[in-house]
Amino acid sequence: MTGSQRQLPLHGVKVLDLSTLLPGPLATLMLADAGADVVKLERPGRGDEMRSYEPRFGEASANYAILNRGKRAYAVDFKDPAQRDRVLDLAAEADVVLEQFRPGVADRLGLGYQRVRAVNPDVVYCSISGYGPTGPRATRAGHDLTYLAESALLGVSTDSTGSPGLPVTVLADIAGGTYPAVVNILLALRQRDSTGEPVHLQVSITHNLQVLAYGYFATHQAGGGWPRPGAELLTGGSPRYRVYETADHRHVACAALEQRFWDRLVELVELDPKLHDDHGQEQTVISALAERFAAEPADHWRALLDGEDVCTVVVATWDEAVQAALVDIDAPQRVSAPGTQDSFATLPSPISPAFRPGPGTAPYPALVDLGDESPWS
Repeated sequence: MTGSQRQLPLHGVKVLDLSTLLPGPLATLMLADAGADVVKLERPGRGDEMRSYEPRFGEASANYAILNRGKRAYAVDFKDPAQRDRVLDLAAEADVVLEQFRPGVADRLGLGYQRVRAVNPDVVYCSISGYGPTGPRATRAGHDLTYLAESALLGVSTDSTGSPGLPVTVLADIAGGTYPAVVNILLALRQRDSTGEPVHLQVSITHNLQVLAYGYFATHQAGGGWPRPGAELLTGGSPRYRVYETADHRHVACAALEQRFWDRLVELVELDPKLHDDHGQEQTVISALAERFAAEPADHWRALLDGEDVCTVVVATWDEAVQAALVDIDAPQRVSAPGTQDSFATLPSPISPAFRPGPGTAPYPALVDLGDESPWS
């Protein structure tokens, strides 16, 4: 049976998405990948702010296209009482309602959990926020960098001046917002099907980031203190877990933590035997390894290290990484611009191929007015 013929696990599940930008839309994309019917409501005119980003792909941005393929989008003014009532009509039919306003805003709009539950007694209602529904920070504005800073994760790794660097991507929004939302929505659907109980899920991005610091919490609880930038095993204090520059100004990422990986690595790079035991002379070994890697270009180290069990690789360029991923990806998806034949390969889905359609192309949604008819398919 092909992916298009088999019934997907969330077939028949209706999701009403009131969110914008990244955490919520990425969460509902994952639900859509597993077969959910997602209706997204956006402001009239410009729609979700991400539609206006650059570069463009058709009438919206490529970012918007990637996050919203396969959904449908309708323009709604939540402050208009008549349109608000239409939203409640949709919520009455939904299995899941997801919102990403600051705490209290959905209630003021007449679209909060209690109001939706009144028209849909077994609804799964998910709220994503930066700091949770209560406390002194609850209504504070924030973005990914804000949440990483206030979780203390941003300060764990620093440069030679002691300054934290910008994160490689929007870790907080995805790890603290999207993934916990998806996990808890699926658990809530399971609970509802078993017990009939509704639930209001509160997803706090900043609090969820503490999961990423699990090792630091464990060390602290055992009396080892908090992580010191540049001094711990994973924060730059060990030669076994560092990034080294090559002769052609590229880099090698070394993660040879286990002894067997380390023993093989120092043998391959011909490190002075007296430095093979790095205990107690970490900075000396770091300097020596830096000198060795700086002596040859990246291609030399790739040829030497490929096929070896050393957990050490050349840092890939985007072209190299994407080309390698195309070999690995099972059932790649494509997104198209509405009304055109233009399409491009989209995100590798974290949803298992067993739970989503096979290869195919789906458009991102054009923004249309919400009429009197129900949009649920």
